[in-house]
Amino acid sequence: MAQNRNLFRLTRFILLKLPYLFRFLALVRKTPGKRLLIIKADAIGDYILFRNFIEQVKKTAKYKDHEIELLGNTAWESLAMVYDSKDLANSYFISPNKIAYEPLAIIKLGWALFKRNYAVVLNPSSTRTFIADGFAGLTSARQIIGFESDFEGMPKKYKVKTDKFYTTKLLLPAGVYHEFHRNNFYFSTVLHQTIALPKPVIPFESKARTGIMIFPGAGLKKRGWEPEKFANLIKLIRQQTTAAIYIAGGPDETSVNQLICHMAASDNVIDITGKTTLPQLIEQVAVSSLVIANDSSAIHMAVSVDTPSVCITGGGHFNRFVPYPAGIAGGPACVYQKMDCYYCNWICIYQTQPQERFPCISIVTVDMAWQVMQPLLRP
Repeated sequence: MAQNRNLFRLTRFILLKLPYLFRFLALVRKTPGKRLLIIKADAIGDYILFRNFIEQVKKTAKYKDHEIELLGNTAWESLAMVYDSKDLANSYFISPNKIAYEPLAIIKLGWALFKRNYAVVLNPSSTRTFIADGFAGLTSARQIIGFESDFEGMPKKYKVKTDKFYTTKLLLPAGVYHEFHRNNFYFSTVLHQTIALPKPVIPFESKARTGIMIFPGAGLKKRGWEPEKFANLIKLIRQQTTAAIYIAGGPDETSVNQLICHMAASDNVIDITGKTTLPQLIEQVAVSSLVIANDSSAIHMAVSVDTPSVCITGGGHFNRFVPYPAGIAGGPACVYQKMDCYYCNWICIYQTQPQERFPCISIVTVDMAWQVMQPLLRP
């Protein structure tokens, strides 16, 4: 732990101080070429709600003759390579949590980005993070455009310093709340044109839909429904349909998903946790008849391929990711019981034990989920 703290201190020094040296060096480099960098190092769900705007940047009259490059997250690198490589001249991928303790890797990547001599750097994340801001600063581009942001993504003491890396900071209008609409606002403003994207889309060949996919993971355990509730829900599903049920998720969710399968003790429940690539998982979602998940990337996958979905959600980011606003077709059917403490950014006001879920999650019953889900089931 002490070593990690020391490594982060070095990282912090690099990301806060080195951009000023690079900015000085930038004074003597050549005029920027027609090259643009988009920094988007957020999670998988954030990527799905953002990815369609890469093509919009590439198509716009303002940047159609620019090389578009991307600094993204290794968590969704495989998806970007499958679906977005046609619009990208170059790509870099990082694990933000890991690279925060790798100062040499930050210097190496920062120098590589600086040498690209970008004309413009775009950071469309409305909740900025220290790592993304640091890399934006290291580019020393003449134009670096981000959001004003709040302090959810990093402490105020860092943000007031990284604010100085930006040449333009957009203010998010009060009426723009859902993440897809935030992206639309950002790129419409930057590109100076209206963007007519009705919803997030991942292209796929239309096929017959069969089977049900369940994603019990939620990133943070406290934000996810209890395993026994998923198991009991499977038992109810089995009373109405014999369709195959697939339990899915990342390798970190293997033990929990195995427990759910054991507790459900139902026929034709197939555990594919950690056994597929991310593009394969998207394809499986696209041919399923229903997806059931917590507030996680699985829901945005389902929306993007027009698969009906049911989302068990709490109040931390209520309305920002789910429920979807009425104007976006194909949003999930959400199961929740609203509490006075909603919109807490997952900073819970209640004391809970390590294995306990947040109260806004644990309050959701199996019967509540069943009532919402039952009309969506096929025999």
